[in-house]
Amino acid sequence: MDSIAAVLAAPDLTSARMQMALSLGWHIVIACFGVGFPVLVLIAEWRAYRTGDATYDVLARRWAKALAVLFAVGAVSGTILSFELGILWPGLMGTYGEVIGLPFAIEGIAFFVEAIFLGIYLYGWDRLSRKAHLLSGIPIVLGGAASAWFVVTANAWMNQPRGFRLVGGKVVDPDPIAAMFNPATPVETTHMILAAYLVTGFGVASVYAWSWLHGRRDRYTRLGFIVSFTFAAVFAIPQVVVGDWAARFLAERQPVKLAAIEGLERTQRGAPLTVGGIVEIPKGLSLLAHHDPNAEVIGLDSVPEEDRPPVLPVRIAFQVMVAIGTGFVVLAIWYAVAWWRRRDLPRSRLFMLAALAAGPAAAVALEAGWIVTEVGRQPWIVYGVMRTSEAVTDAPHIRFGYYALIVVYTAMTAATVYVLRRLGRLPREADVDPAAPEPMEPA
Repeated sequence: MDSIAAVLAAPDLTSARMQMALSLGWHIVIACFGVGFPVLVLIAEWRAYRTGDATYDVLARRWAKALAVLFAVGAVSGTILSFELGILWPGLMGTYGEVIGLPFAIEGIAFFVEAIFLGIYLYGWDRLSRKAHLLSGIPIVLGGAASAWFVVTANAWMNQPRGFRLVGGKVVDPDPIAAMFNPATPVETTHMILAAYLVTGFGVASVYAWSWLHGRRDRYTRLGFIVSFTFAAVFAIPQVVVGDWAARFLAERQPVKLAAIEGLERTQRGAPLTVGGIVEIPKGLSLLAHHDPNAEVIGLDSVPEEDRPPVLPVRIAFQVMVAIGTGFVVLAIWYAVAWWRRRDLPRSRLFMLAALAAGPAAAVALEAGWIVTEVGRQPWIVYGVMRTSEAVTDAPHIRFGYYALIVVYTAMTAATVYVLRRLGRLPREADVDPAAPEPMEPA
């Protein structure tokens, strides 16, 4: 009995990690829609404003309702995450809270701006002038992007800590601005915001791809797919460019993480690149990381074994992310060529099946990217400064909180899906402005 009590009372790093992973993994997908969906809604309304086409107006109104649901759910999951930072990781927040607290505070302001203007936008439909209503959506877009940017700067700081000195284990001379604008901020924030646009665009497009494959070929379905898929396709190639930037950043700033990504056991010049874990390109990693085929690439042997991240999950997650990202580029090019040649969608059923798969695949790529970022930093919660085991709470029974969270997120998932499905089944007449002109026939 004493041994059981000792186990239950011991700090549970694994359960804390699993609870944080569940919360972050669930929230980050919803948060992406909070960043990208306002842009889609505004694009649809702008097209309705410019062309007078009521179909775009229907899209904007329906998408705005879905955005409101996802925004509300994201607010709940984001609140859970904010509490978990303090509850599960008091060593981190107690030591470095004054260093990284600023971006969380500003993110809160950005969130409230987004929430206020979302309320104005939803309530102001048919109450404001068309131009004023369209302009009221701009702060939602800016607030969503700003919210993501400030939160990700805190994570970037965990990868490249700046803005403080440690004296006797105590933080002195905290500089929150220097912490926020750390070397990892530009690449991480850019990568995340582009990922949010991809998740949103491909996620929404997959709904219309499903309808298309099931025989719905009307103008509403066609425009819903075109607007959302085009939005995502535009960012597919830039995201690959940013990914290359991230790889070079890791080679310079976090070489052990890059070594885990590539499974590079020893430091070497002319390091090979393994594609998909199968095809080896001689000197490819040196070329990718340093733009020099003979450059030295740091391997896992550069640090003691206890300072190395777990290679297998990081490597697999990276390969999954790259494979999906490459698939998005192929899809974007396929779509662009068909549109350039015929001003129409690709006529292949295979394309629509791929577009259908792109929605969930974007979410998988997002999760894989965060596994690379977070697991690849281990065993450090603050890179090179504080170990994750030093930050975890010593409160007992953390595993029971994890079990409770599984129930909460299961219920939230079921409720969100149910409400969105109900919205999708509403007759389109419910979203039509009676004063708007009739939609044009497809060309």
